Parts: sequence; C-alpha cells; structure tokens
Amino acid sequence: MTYHIAQLNIAKMLAPIDSDIMHGFVSRLDEINALAEQSEGFIWRLKGEENNATAIRIFEDDMLIINLSVWDSIEALHNYIYKTAHAELIKGRKDWFSALGKPHMALWWVKAGELPTTQVAKERLEYLQENGVSPYSFTFAKRFTADEMLATQK
Repeated sequence: MTYHIAQLNIAKMLAPIDSDIMHGFVSRLDEINALAEQSEGFIWRLKGEENNATAIRIFEDDMLIINLSVWDSIEALHNYIYKTAHAELIKGRKDWFSALGKPHMALWWVKAGELPTTQVAKERLEYLQENGVSPYSFTFAKRFTADEMLATQK
C-alpha cells in the first residue's frame, strides 16, 4: 500500500482577510497556490469558491485560516514550503499573523487516493497540540514513517 503525506496548517490573522493589513498576504495567494499545484509531489489542496481555503472555517475563531493539502512525500512538501517563493511568505508572517503559542501545523499519512476531510485534519492538529508528536500526528522536526504509523494501529 502506498501512503501520501497530508498537512494542515493554521494561522491567526491580525485583521480581517479584506483589510489593508492582510493585503500583502492576500495579494500573493493565487501565485503561491499555483506554485504549489505546479510543484513536484503536489497531489491536492482544499479550495473554496475563491480558489483558496481562506473562507473555510473549521475552528470557532473566525480569525483562524487554514491550509490543507496532500503531497506524495514529506520531502516534496518540505521543498515547496521552504525552497520556493512560499518561503517569502513565511519570512513575512509576523506582518499578517499572530503567534499561536501552540503547534500550527500537523502532518499525517493517508492512503494514496484518499483525501482528508476538514474534520480529520482538525482532529490531527488538536491531537498534536494536546499530546505532542506521535505517528498519528507529527511535525517536520519529529517525523514518522507510514510504517511507524501502521505499527501503532495493530
């Protein structure tokens, strides 16, 4: 069986999405999302009517925006995040987002061909925030293989 990596990351906006404060971030969304879709290893990303996920709410806080995607490997996802123009948004994140004080990104394995729901993604992030890294939900800093995940399910 082949597995792919799913990721959810959240960010708490400093102001509403249509504010001047958020303009620098919002103005690059189409570019950065197109870059993701053209990146090696990209499989899928959650999209709303705006071709992004900024209007999709899975948490009670309306200032939390999400990004949910699936990639063929951790390395492909890592390369997109840190070795493309996407890294410029990370460097500027303090201009648009406040620190959460808890993990903002969760990674987990999904069977090839399966797409995570927002509910599953929320559960994975909340599990990580409450319990720390494990084969069920982890981070780039502490990774687990699909085999390690499967071993815990037996």
